[in-house]
Amino acid sequence: MTGANDGLQAAGRRSLVDVTIEQLREQLATGTWPVGSKIPSEHELAERLQVGRNTVREAIRVLAHAGMLVSRQGEGTFVRSTSDPAAVLRGVQRSGVRDVLEVRAALEAEAARLAAVRHTPEDIARMRAALAREAEVLAAHPERAGREATVEHDLEFHTAVVDAAHNPALGEIYRYFGASVRESMRTAFGDHEMPEVVIATHAALVDAIESGDPDRAETACRELLAEPTAAVEQLLAAIAARK
Repeated sequence: MTGANDGLQAAGRRSLVDVTIEQLREQLATGTWPVGSKIPSEHELAERLQVGRNTVREAIRVLAHAGMLVSRQGEGTFVRSTSDPAAVLRGVQRSGVRDVLEVRAALEAEAARLAAVRHTPEDIARMRAALAREAEVLAAHPERAGREATVEHDLEFHTAVVDAAHNPALGEIYRYFGASVRESMRTAFGDHEMPEVVIATHAALVDAIESGDPDRAETACRELLAEPTAAVEQLLAAIAARK
């Protein structure tokens, strides 16, 4: 626990909870309260910030939900992390579509390697089922191939590949980046310009994973992802040329 000279200031009258959250987050980020240490009590924080205890309690709840703090019954509140995952995600949201796509590709390539070693028959069946549904949509809507009509099933397929790695942390991170890529591309290009889906390269990835060869799986994954990456590069170049 630190003294009154730790940098906390009165929160003022506007957006009390938000301002309190920011001040507490700053103390955590700068190491005023190290990981594992106990932060000041609600009463003490309320006095320093000149806000109500309910405001402090809500700010602590938000930071606990973000994974920065943890409250222990009868003991107080302790520092779990000095970095705010939400801030990282906000930075991702501000990144360009190419940047996010490159990160997603890195995650998916590693997932493919792991899936080659860890997959189950159920995982392979799930991939092939998602791919079959995607092929049906493409056949029914050839004029919309690879765009809005297949977005849901394509996401199902790629998620199935990542889940076959059987790494929950990788799965959660990928889901976020997968959604970010999709939204970034729609914002930048619109549904009518989304890169087309090629079933053959998707099927080749499933075959590579099923073979049990990590190198082959990674190569197949990168070949698959090279198509949308190249399409994005072309679209970005076209947008830049119009400016």
